[in-house]
Amino acid sequence: MLTRRYALWLAFVASFALGQKTPIQITADLTEAPRKLFHAEIDIPVTAGPLVLITPKWIPGHHSPGGPVADITGVVFTANGKTLAWRRDDVDLYEFHLTVPAGASSVHAHLDCITTNTTNNLAVLEWERLLLYPAGIPVRDIPIQASVNVPAGWGIGTSLTPISAYDPQHPAGGVVHYAPTTVEMLEDSPIMTGIYFHEYALAPELTPRHYIDVFGDSAEVAEIRPSVLGHWNRLIYEASALYGAPHYRSYHFLLALRGPQGGGGLEHHESSDNSMSERTLTTDDGKMTSAGLLPHEFTHSWNGKYRRPAGLATPDYATPMKGELLWVYEGLTDYLGELLGERTGAISAERYRESVALDAANMDNMTGRAWRSIGDTAISISGLSTAAFGRGANAWANWRRGADYYPEGNLLWLDVDTTIRKLTNNSKSIRDFMAAFLNKGGGTTPSVVPYDFNEIVADLNQVVKNDWAGFLNDRVNGINPHVNVEGIEQGGYKLVYADKPSEYQKVRMALRGTGIEMWFSLGIALDNDGVTISDVRVGGPADKAKIFPGEKIMAVNGRVFGKDALHAAVRQGKSSSTPLHFILQNEVLVNEVDVDYHDGERYPTLVRVEGTPALLDDIVKPLAESSASSAR
Repeated sequence: MLTRRYALWLAFVASFALGQKTPIQITADLTEAPRKLFHAEIDIPVTAGPLVLITPKWIPGHHSPGGPVADITGVVFTANGKTLAWRRDDVDLYEFHLTVPAGASSVHAHLDCITTNTTNNLAVLEWERLLLYPAGIPVRDIPIQASVNVPAGWGIGTSLTPISAYDPQHPAGGVVHYAPTTVEMLEDSPIMTGIYFHEYALAPELTPRHYIDVFGDSAEVAEIRPSVLGHWNRLIYEASALYGAPHYRSYHFLLALRGPQGGGGLEHHESSDNSMSERTLTTDDGKMTSAGLLPHEFTHSWNGKYRRPAGLATPDYATPMKGELLWVYEGLTDYLGELLGERTGAISAERYRESVALDAANMDNMTGRAWRSIGDTAISISGLSTAAFGRGANAWANWRRGADYYPEGNLLWLDVDTTIRKLTNNSKSIRDFMAAFLNKGGGTTPSVVPYDFNEIVADLNQVVKNDWAGFLNDRVNGINPHVNVEGIEQGGYKLVYADKPSEYQKVRMALRGTGIEMWFSLGIALDNDGVTISDVRVGGPADKAKIFPGEKIMAVNGRVFGKDALHAAVRQGKSSSTPLHFILQNEVLVNEVDVDYHDGERYPTLVRVEGTPALLDDIVKPLAESSASSAR
């Protein structure tokens, strides 16, 4: 009996062999993007016989089977002008089975995609929303040529190479044709388009070229302050100094500034798809809280796209990924991205330390660490873990744990960096590890060089001899009741709790809109409405009082609940033996609860330990000397 994958391979050979050198032609029609609809016309070279087509399921950078097949609609296949019957696979719902009639040399596919990644004035296309290609072969071996149709007057940002006339500064909309590539590289080259658009060249003295393509919901939003552009220019120089030669032909930061909330990014070889709320970059506070986003995604071009864990370096988008090394892929990138944010001047050294303190405190109060390692959060992200980390993402999120390999991986690599510095009398650092890690060939064009745990250990030992295998295994796979603060302490600082929030935490609190932070004291997190308890820290005072997520706080110590009433009650409780008295409402009942808490407000910060080397101060010093130094 034939195995299923071998049968797929035979089906591909029968239907696609004669067309291997002829690219698939795909035209993405984004003219109805304001209506939340994308369309595609796809011509696929074939021969007669059974054909299995597939759309992406395991999307690089998502680390889980999150392909948007449920949003793909209106699917119609035709050949020689006649509609073809098709059937979805019973097991792999991303596959479409059909039979190509005799005499047909191509199959035409029409499909629509329902999308939310648009506004009236801009749209973002990640190609998995429209891609359809033969199943069962490596995506790097499937040639494809793309065209994009956008509304009149809309500009386009992408790393794809246009072969038709296109002026990014004077966009006319309509159809733009791109050079042939592969399915792998097309999936890796998103399109951002919009009517309010500005492309800025960054670090023009350097080769290859770098650009940031900014899209907004208004013309003023797409005009970036000179100080912000200075930080972005500095990023190119600092990344070059830290990582060395790139593995891309040019690089485009794609940035959508839209809506009052939201933000995030997705890495690609030669670009990154980034979003921020539309006013983020108009204030210094917004700039500070977003300082790590572009450096993080840019770092992924080296760590994540070029160097990739073997379990994530799959040949296609149907093979399941293995996330066991995400504490390197994401954790190391988080550490380096935050460092670059400081080294570019987008965030001060003091604010950087405050962000490290908040990460450490959040992870130390992540109660699920009593039963789960950060290694397990990486392994399980593909199916069990929620994408969020910290608290408040859902009920009992702190006990569940989520993608903690980001912030805790950040602290782990701070520990690695300070350990290297300690063992070498501060003569070597994480930069030396990156030199060993990234010096694996690959050339100046996009390529993937996989690695495993043993190579990480070997590269660290190349920098300085140590029991790195034991070091990493203990911190990654061990059940550690408290967060790793060795990097902080080796850096010359100590994690403590103050009675007032740091400036960095004040901004974070303001972004949440509630101005309330009681996670490190009462052990509660509040929803954006400021009254609903979204999470309760297991083992904390509120948990001991049997308060649970979903309850609403109506009153505290006899006063109608509000920010001022809660803060006053917690402060007064520090000098009183009387428990705090809450009136709570759940779905059907109102009840009264006493919380026995007397330690006042608690906010994490780092304090300098005098008489110890200030390695953390050394770590954040810029590396690059360039004409962009004025950005600081």
